[in-house]
Amino acid sequence: MSEHTATLPARRPRASRRRITVGVTAVAIAFAIWAALAALGLVNGARFPTPATTWQAAVQLSQDSGYAGGTLFQHIGHSLRLVFLGFLVAISTGVPLGLLMGFSRRFDALIGPVFSLLRPIPPLAWIPLAILWLGLGDPAKIFLIWVSSFTPALINTYAGVRNIDPTLIEAARVHGAGGPVRMLRDVLVPGSLPMMFTGLRLSLQTAWMTLVAAELIGAFIGLGKVLDTAALDIRPGMILYAMIWVGLLGAVMTRGLEWIEKKALPWLP
Repeated sequence: MSEHTATLPARRPRASRRRITVGVTAVAIAFAIWAALAALGLVNGARFPTPATTWQAAVQLSQDSGYAGGTLFQHIGHSLRLVFLGFLVAISTGVPLGLLMGFSRRFDALIGPVFSLLRPIPPLAWIPLAILWLGLGDPAKIFLIWVSSFTPALINTYAGVRNIDPTLIEAARVHGAGGPVRMLRDVLVPGSLPMMFTGLRLSLQTAWMTLVAAELIGAFIGLGKVLDTAALDIRPGMILYAMIWVGLLGAVMTRGLEWIEKKALPWLP
């Protein structure tokens, strides 16, 4: 038994290094194929991005003159701000509401039908109302990100509470933790944390997926603005470069959230 447990810490870093190696190798192979197709003239640079046009886009965005109203870091900073604020509002509303709906059947019966009615509506369908209510500024963009990322936070928190063993709740009541505050602190939140973190990851990923569409609403800066301007200018290299940054930032933030989850829930595999 001791020998088996002693090998687990060694296996995990080895498996992690293997995943990194496979990932880097796959990216290198894909880049080599892409570069070869471009060098052989099999890729139309006017319609498809090539390594050369993508590099030109990177150089232009790194200069002070920038592109589409800003430099790379200005665009990234604005997009990060929108995603962070929309995500923060989503978890600040979705998680508490999910806890209440999961614990209180009366509250679930009251809010559940309204949520079931609104849930099938695509987030982008809210764009006209977002513009009417909030104008063309950042509040409308944050609203759209909130609408899209609110649902995963609520649903997974709700499921986490409902999956708690009822005997634990009854035992907590018997031992004096029947009050709402103690029940929330000692039973509901700890018991629903794994599902809650799953909802947070999905909410964050959804926020990034909605960002580009949200930034098309009267945007003056941001990665979505870069994509929109590059499409109008027919610059596929610039489009790809902006897309790469959207993917990288989303992946880094998701990995950061996974790191927090591992620290908060060390008993999970």
